[in-house]
Amino acid sequence: MTETETENKDEKKLTLSRPKKLELKKTVETGQVRQSFSHGRSKTVTVEVRKKRTYERGASGRMTKVDGKLVEEAAPAPAPVAAESVPTPEAIPEEPSHANLTDQEKAVRVKALQEALKAEEENKRLEAERLEREKKEAEERKRRAEEEAKNPPPPAPEPKQAPPAKATKPAPAPASMPLPPSEKPDAKPAPKPAAKAAEEAKLKRAKEEQQRKTPTRGRGGDQRRRSGKLTIAAALDDNERTRSLASVRRAREKEKQKLRQATGADAKKIIREVTLPEIITVQELSNRMAERGADVIKSLMKMGEMATINQTIDADTAELVIEEFGHTVKRVSDSDVEIGLVGEDDSDENMQQRPPVVTVMGHVDHGKTSLLDALRATDVAGGEAGGITQHIGAYQVTLESGAKISFIDTPGHAAFTQMRARGARITDVVVLVVAADDGIMPQTVEAIHHAKAAEVPIIVAINKMDKPDADPTRVRNELLQHELVPEEMGGDLITVEVSAKARTNLDKLEEMILLQAEMLDLKANPDRACEGVVIEAKMERGRGSVATVLVQRGTLSIGDLFVSGKEWGRVRALVNDHGEQVKSVGPAMPVEVLGLNGTPSAGDDFVVVEDEQRAREISEFRERRERQARAAATKRGTLEQMFESIQAGEVKELPVVIKGDVQGSVEAIIGSLEKLGNEEVKVTVLHSAVGGVNESDITLAQASGAVVIGFNVRANPQARDMARRDSVDIRYYSIIYDVTDDLKKALTGIMAPTLRESFLGYAEIREVFRVTKVGAVAGCMITDGTVKRGAKVRLLRDDVVIHEGALSTLKRFKDDVKEVKEGFECGMSFENYDDLKKGDMIECFEIEEVAGEL
Repeated sequence: MTETETENKDEKKLTLSRPKKLELKKTVETGQVRQSFSHGRSKTVTVEVRKKRTYERGASGRMTKVDGKLVEEAAPAPAPVAAESVPTPEAIPEEPSHANLTDQEKAVRVKALQEALKAEEENKRLEAERLEREKKEAEERKRRAEEEAKNPPPPAPEPKQAPPAKATKPAPAPASMPLPPSEKPDAKPAPKPAAKAAEEAKLKRAKEEQQRKTPTRGRGGDQRRRSGKLTIAAALDDNERTRSLASVRRAREKEKQKLRQATGADAKKIIREVTLPEIITVQELSNRMAERGADVIKSLMKMGEMATINQTIDADTAELVIEEFGHTVKRVSDSDVEIGLVGEDDSDENMQQRPPVVTVMGHVDHGKTSLLDALRATDVAGGEAGGITQHIGAYQVTLESGAKISFIDTPGHAAFTQMRARGARITDVVVLVVAADDGIMPQTVEAIHHAKAAEVPIIVAINKMDKPDADPTRVRNELLQHELVPEEMGGDLITVEVSAKARTNLDKLEEMILLQAEMLDLKANPDRACEGVVIEAKMERGRGSVATVLVQRGTLSIGDLFVSGKEWGRVRALVNDHGEQVKSVGPAMPVEVLGLNGTPSAGDDFVVVEDEQRAREISEFRERRERQARAAATKRGTLEQMFESIQAGEVKELPVVIKGDVQGSVEAIIGSLEKLGNEEVKVTVLHSAVGGVNESDITLAQASGAVVIGFNVRANPQARDMARRDSVDIRYYSIIYDVTDDLKKALTGIMAPTLRESFLGYAEIREVFRVTKVGAVAGCMITDGTVKRGAKVRLLRDDVVIHEGALSTLKRFKDDVKEVKEGFECGMSFENYDDLKKGDMIECFEIEEVAGEL
């Protein structure tokens, strides 16, 4: 028989002796109990009971299982283990399970066995000591019991304290340990004192059980909350009660109230400083005061104001509410959001030289565009003029010497005037282009007026010097008529003879510009938040709102948050005049900015702010202010509105723009208006020319708050629409005397009125009466003139004025009268004055305002 056949023979098939169900023996017994909760609630709970497996160590040291029974036989005390009895790795018998162990594993097992034997020896020693101690205590109790039996103590009603034997009662010994002879099951009953001790122990256990079942209050002793694992005994106990959440909340609230009363938190009122804007809701007001909204509404109802929690109230009403609650008020205005928007002035040590900003102005036919192209050709960085793509209305030229000049192109002067109307001083020098063959033209005069209004230095570029009929002397003589005196004639006006076509003397023009800039000492601080001005803005497809910005001070970088007029945004891209994207730009540098939420207006400020919230607040405030201004139409446009503002003292000069049919009429009107002024008031002619009223005249008048006078001329449709939109008043005249009469009335209103005193009469005090709630009342006789109620009075005593005021009461008998004439009696009382005596004289007079005369 082969080896394989022998193995197959030894294997037995797994079969059942008789047909029955193949299953494992249950080790878990399950059952269901009913768990009771508060308020009559109950729940069925499934409880599992697991059998406990008990193990004990045998004589050989191996653990054996004891099924459900405890070993109660007293094992003999083992003898001390000798050192020779501790096994060694070589002495371990070779079992089948140990055949494959390595020497290291055997050593670990031997070490563990040695430690177990030592621990067992120590436990046996401690157990022997405990048994000896218990034996001595039992003998002592026996001796005391015998002594008490011989000498019984006097009978007591009920012992409240357990005898000393109770305190020394030994704990029950474990099942595996031998019991002392006095506590074995077959031991004889203890004497009578031992029975008393057992009875006391039974009473104590009953008392502890009662305390356990009776719920206690308080955080420390609250047993009503079930904690820990759910057991069968706890589930079957019907006497336990649970605490509701409402009870817990009430207890916590009581503790908080006791704590507040102990610390006096309710008595101490917290006074807060409440920031109060012009308009605020009731909810916001209660939040800022940290008061209940209902209390604020009650306070408003007491004042007669019926308001809901979301209703807005004015600042005066809110201030009364705040004061009633005992807080302090800090009034602020909506315009406070702009406080600190423009930074402080820079110190001298932080200032650095910056390039000048030059605006080229002049008649379109005098070569202004050609001069701009020629100046661009001198840019070292830009190369030839043909290779330059002009994307924006401003650019910067770098000269061969390294100096830089920023040029701004303002066709039609509209942007230039709007910038000045908004107070933006961005231009340092104005280059006035005049053709040498044409001389001074009407639009050239207009450009001169704009430059003078901006109060910037002017450099005259006499262009087209390459033509044969060029006459620069004629141009200089014509400049004298407009109060511009060239240096060649003893003045301070710089004139340069250039030719844009031939490109001659362009370097001299640039040199004069740099010289003027050096005299102005132009400086700016680049190390601060950017501030600038919008030169022009437009909407482009694919790019959105694009603004051309001239940086005045600071540095503008990509990612900066900014506010421009009523618009705001974040810088997404910066494009210079050559079409190149840059990361940052410094002072006096024009650049295109992308990233605006809307399109601003030319001349709006451009300021970088710290966060988006500040930008939104400023933008919303400016939009709201502009909307209110349009709704209220507060602009001083018509002549009647101008008269009102003049009388209110807002204006001390009257600006006008004059357009006439012929030059003689215009000169005659100007001469008549100049004679109307004096040292207090005067008429200022901003611009005068021949021809109809055009858009440029309306723009200038709107920027300066002037009146447009048209003498035998009319405005074109575009100018009329612009004047109607900007509330600019246009007056048409055909007689010069009508012009002078209307403006004379306006100037008369400008002058401060003269105060003149007018005497009314005298009264003598014959008797003084004291009237309740009125004070002293003088019974008087009118000796001269008339006395009127509401007039001014002086009290004379011995011809000396001791009081000057107004009459509060004037009566004849019991009736109030308006006036009392000479020879009649009356009663008079003074406002806030009671020192009246018999024999005093009362002087009555009036104050009249007399308008000034030219």
